[in-house]
Amino acid sequence: MSDRPLNFIEEIVENDIDSGKYEGRVHTRFPPEPNGYLHIGHAKSICLNFGLAEKYNGKCNLRFDDTNPLKEGEEFVESIKRDVKWLGFDWDDRLFFASDYFEKMYEYAVKLIKMGKAYVCDLTPDEIREYRGTLTEPGKESPYRNRSVEENLELFERMRNGEFEEGSKTLRAKIDMSHPNLNMRDPVMYRIIKKPHYRQGKKWYIYPTYDWAHCLEDSIELITHSLCTLEFADHRILYEWFLDQLGIYKPQQIEFGRLNMTYTVLSKRKLTILVRDGYVNGWDDPRMPTIAGLRRRGYTPESIRDFVNRTGVSRTDSVVDYALLEHCIREDLNKKANRVMAVLDPLKIVITNYPEDKVEWLDAENNPEDEKAGKRKVPFCREIYIERDDFMENPPKKFFRLAPGREVRLKHAYYITCNEVIKDEDGNIVELRCTYDPSSKGGWTEDGRKVKGTLHWVSARHCLDAEVRLYDNLFIKEDPEEDENFLNNINSNSLVILQNCKIEPYLKDAKVGDKFQFLRKGYFCVDDDSKDGKLIFNRTATLKDSWAKIQKKLS
Repeated sequence: MSDRPLNFIEEIVENDIDSGKYEGRVHTRFPPEPNGYLHIGHAKSICLNFGLAEKYNGKCNLRFDDTNPLKEGEEFVESIKRDVKWLGFDWDDRLFFASDYFEKMYEYAVKLIKMGKAYVCDLTPDEIREYRGTLTEPGKESPYRNRSVEENLELFERMRNGEFEEGSKTLRAKIDMSHPNLNMRDPVMYRIIKKPHYRQGKKWYIYPTYDWAHCLEDSIELITHSLCTLEFADHRILYEWFLDQLGIYKPQQIEFGRLNMTYTVLSKRKLTILVRDGYVNGWDDPRMPTIAGLRRRGYTPESIRDFVNRTGVSRTDSVVDYALLEHCIREDLNKKANRVMAVLDPLKIVITNYPEDKVEWLDAENNPEDEKAGKRKVPFCREIYIERDDFMENPPKKFFRLAPGREVRLKHAYYITCNEVIKDEDGNIVELRCTYDPSSKGGWTEDGRKVKGTLHWVSARHCLDAEVRLYDNLFIKEDPEEDENFLNNINSNSLVILQNCKIEPYLKDAKVGDKFQFLRKGYFCVDDDSKDGKLIFNRTATLKDSWAKIQKKLS
């Protein structure tokens, strides 16, 4: 059990348990719409709903709010189920769909019509908006508002049977067109949509709106604490009106602040545009803030749950620095990921005083943060590769890596000194000639001398070729939506692909999803595209922890 203070929702739940409200039950739900992939904002809701149920020995349902056949599909259902389980949560036998309640919702609508609380309206969507009024002006009643109960029942049944064109009629609640809350001004309950439902087929020609369906779903499932983000606070009065009129079970709705992040967008509509128009390579593109994208990039469930926990639960929306999410994955992978050597931009070195046919297998620790990680063997021979930017022919004063006449240490191996620079006819450096000190094996010398530079490297004879994908923020601005068109802030360098990378042979059996720290380069994950012996790595995060620096400055 965490020793952190209770958040305001936990305080409400504990008070309800103590008072015996809902017989001491805690029953929550996570209710996604299956019209896109889940993103990091949904992760907060998942952790909150399932976490509360777990903490208070309650239950949490997974329920799909599938009331709009125009955008929903089985692909999204399966992706959501996969993401929830990957995050470490299980709904057991409590998998529900709003579409399974369509008949019950229809019956409730008929009941409201019979009570004189709902009517069929012939206004177009544009006319409904015009009649609705504004925050300062009351709305106007529909000319169809006072139809008889009998006429409304007949028309609603004919709507269900598909006798009318789309957009020609709606079913609306009869509440108050002058109500100060616009949601109470005769909201639409049903609209005509002549498109098959992915689960119900062609059974229905009318579909419930979110406002009508959502509260009924919670009621049918006997949810105790219905957790919603703040934009639903103004809808609560409508939900309660529906349930009170019908005289059925009423859950307690509690609103909490939505999670937003810098350098990204979390609007499902905008994420759909990114996928649809090819700005990214699908919903699971590692640049996307979707859970699928984060998983493919190399994020772990533990790091995402840690991130959500750190952001907290409040009554106001928040914008969290993306650096905090990266900090969480660094902390997690620092403890888990084996350290390996990979050269992303190779420059060849020939060690002229090392025997041509000799190979040494040197000891290398896998992870100094994990005493159980053990060691591996790394091959060393006459020809090796180092990073091109680890050498400068005319280095500045504070450059401590390799340069002509300078000695550096090779990680796990020897000290080497650069003696000669080989260039092609265009003046490009293609090779370095160096010598090594045989007495410096493991980085220690007989005379005790030390050097300031330590380089990673791979054996040219034993290394493997790999593709490395360097990901950066998808947007160049902290708030991509501050401009009228958020697409204007796309980062053209959000993906850089390196084809000629060299990795140590230890990685030959790496599998999709395996995670490593490339020494001095960052954390990397084997990508889903790896196949037929070709290894592709995604950079999860660099080693530079900007969040830690931010926190240090604040403290």
